[in-house]
Amino acid sequence: MKAMVATRKGLFELIHIGGKWKLDQISFLGEPLSMCLHDKRDGAVYAALNLGHFGVKLHRRDEGRDDWTEIAVPAYPEHAKTEDDVEWKLKAIWSMETGGGDEPGVLWAGTLPGGLFRSADRGNSWELVRSLWDKEERKEWMGGGYDTPGIHSICVNPRNPQHILLGISCGGAWKTEDGGKYWKLCASGMHAAYMPPDLADKQNIQDPHLITRSKFASHVLWCQHHNGIWRSEDDAASWQQLHLPEGIPDFGFAVAAHPRNPDVAWFVPAVADQKRVPLHGAMSVTRTRDGGKTFESLRNGLPQQDCYDLVYRHGLAVSENGKNLLMASTTGNLWASENEGDDWYQISANLPPIYAVKFY
Repeated sequence: MKAMVATRKGLFELIHIGGKWKLDQISFLGEPLSMCLHDKRDGAVYAALNLGHFGVKLHRRDEGRDDWTEIAVPAYPEHAKTEDDVEWKLKAIWSMETGGGDEPGVLWAGTLPGGLFRSADRGNSWELVRSLWDKEERKEWMGGGYDTPGIHSICVNPRNPQHILLGISCGGAWKTEDGGKYWKLCASGMHAAYMPPDLADKQNIQDPHLITRSKFASHVLWCQHHNGIWRSEDDAASWQQLHLPEGIPDFGFAVAAHPRNPDVAWFVPAVADQKRVPLHGAMSVTRTRDGGKTFESLRNGLPQQDCYDLVYRHGLAVSENGKNLLMASTTGNLWASENEGDDWYQISANLPPIYAVKFY
């Protein structure tokens, strides 16, 4: 078992030996990454970099090779100045996902400022999904964490890859059932307390921090929202807010769904929007094992004093067997669990700020 850690100063790879994780290969040292992806269909690995003045770059490493190949990046088409307040220019690749098992070479990329791109040739070329980009509703989307809107969640249905759900900050959840030809808004039930009361239930301005789909029961989805935790049992046709016990905050960014049990999910809480640190300086992971009816706080092995780490959207991951977890923070801490979060140990305390962790 291996894993990738995308950081502000390079891509760090981990290898699991003797029951413990160890740091292994390092690529792009000193350069900031925004996302990484492993394609289990052909073994390729992708690394998205955001080099500021030099723009966004995308690299692919084919299975069995040590060298990387720079490939095309998503590019917005030329655009005449209109009433659109959003600049048609790639700011960052915020999410990546592979197509279905019967779609070799198909990749998806979610970007800032809110465009979804599809590649049919392993990233050698990209095409903006205009059916979503040209929606009038897009002009209502707002930045959430960034100045512009962004697509951070791409949930491809493993049973039917034509069914894809997106999470957008701040633009709610959008779903296609025909591979991207038509999109519909699917955030009914979410609530945005940061908006005026008459707009709080509007689907198109919701801020789902991350949405993830159960691989075992693909109609079950979990969402860490700006204003709490939601779950859907009908493939996003409706969402139900889950209420946590007193003493466990419901604010956070990350969520991971158990790959084999749709009732199990993990979250990483922070105090609140205005105070993005662990409650009482004590790191914890929140877990439910009954579909959100009850929650427990997992702390064994995590720092319980003077801890101010924040785990971003893509900083929590679960392995295919549902037992191994990795959690990484913006202050460079990286933790692992071998038993579904009951116990944790620290892999490193000195990595650069971490944006994403992925098993492969």
